[in-house]
Amino acid sequence: MQMRKIPVTIVTGFLGSGKTTLLRHILQHAGGLRVAVIVNEFGELGIDGEILRGCGIGCDENGNETQGQLYELANGCLCCTVQEEFFPVMEQLLERRGDIDHVLIETSGLALPKPLVQAFNWPSIRNAFTVDAVVTVVDGPAAASGQFAANPQAVDAQRRADPNLDHESPLHELFEDQLSAADLVILNKTDLIDAAGQEALIAELREELPPQVKIVRAQHGQLDLHTLLGLEAASEESIHLRHDHHGSADDADHHHDEFDSVVVEARVASREGAIEALQKLVDNHTIYRVKGFAALPGAPMRLVIQGVGRRFDSYFDRRWNAQESAAQQEGSLSSRFVLIGEDLDAATLQGAFDAALAVAQTAAQ
Repeated sequence: MQMRKIPVTIVTGFLGSGKTTLLRHILQHAGGLRVAVIVNEFGELGIDGEILRGCGIGCDENGNETQGQLYELANGCLCCTVQEEFFPVMEQLLERRGDIDHVLIETSGLALPKPLVQAFNWPSIRNAFTVDAVVTVVDGPAAASGQFAANPQAVDAQRRADPNLDHESPLHELFEDQLSAADLVILNKTDLIDAAGQEALIAELREELPPQVKIVRAQHGQLDLHTLLGLEAASEESIHLRHDHHGSADDADHHHDEFDSVVVEARVASREGAIEALQKLVDNHTIYRVKGFAALPGAPMRLVIQGVGRRFDSYFDRRWNAQESAAQQEGSLSSRFVLIGEDLDAATLQGAFDAALAVAQTAAQ
């Protein structure tokens, strides 16, 4: 007897849109649903996986990965690594299909969703999995500002106002591709946009979407699971009809190759000083996304700091484990951040980060 296909929800969206927050919300409210997770990451650090571990999801009490619950793909853009890593992971999930009710895949903020959906047509996957839906998360305030709007006049105005946006075109095309692949669009962070702004943004998004694709509003990715799961879109069957700017997964001209990822680390004295220093990096370099952890003196918990442009937020996600706590007491526990952007040089950014921290610390004294 043929077993049912396992539904897969692909969560995509631009940098800082709130994908990880949405994923955390789904897992914390699964209500007994047995969910397997694949996190595709950009950069040298397993940032998204670490944030999920901070929720106690897919981990034992010692913070170790629980085999079979959390899979991390740490080598960047999924459309380039589908054949190298995606299939072995799916085969592992297939071996445990009796233990799985649903699969969640969070793509990198720079990943193209279409090649991933197309991979579900391959014979080794097609008979066992189906794409329940592609969920695209939109950063409401960023989109409302015209940063990735379809209106080219708004993009040009943004460029004139901010010299750091000289290379915005490939990002805009990527944003459109993520919308074109969507079965559901989540307009996130609506608490930061007034009602008129929300309606105007929804009208702009609607121009990019087929009529059947719903747009739902959310704050902090908090939505009823019935809205997110069980949509039964079977996206792999119609993905070839979706327009995209970047061609197939076999196209050698991958626009995401234009983006760099570097890591900076240092000891920080305060939350305010760390964010101020990171903002200076954003002001002086083409950085689109900042994501990492800060070890504050005397703080018993790890501080997550995330930023898109000059907009930063932070929160404590978990207590330090015994080894980390000992390192913190010795003063040897560093804060580490992934910077994603264009034309980034690790040594230059590390030096600038150290200098900015020194200025912030002096000002605070």
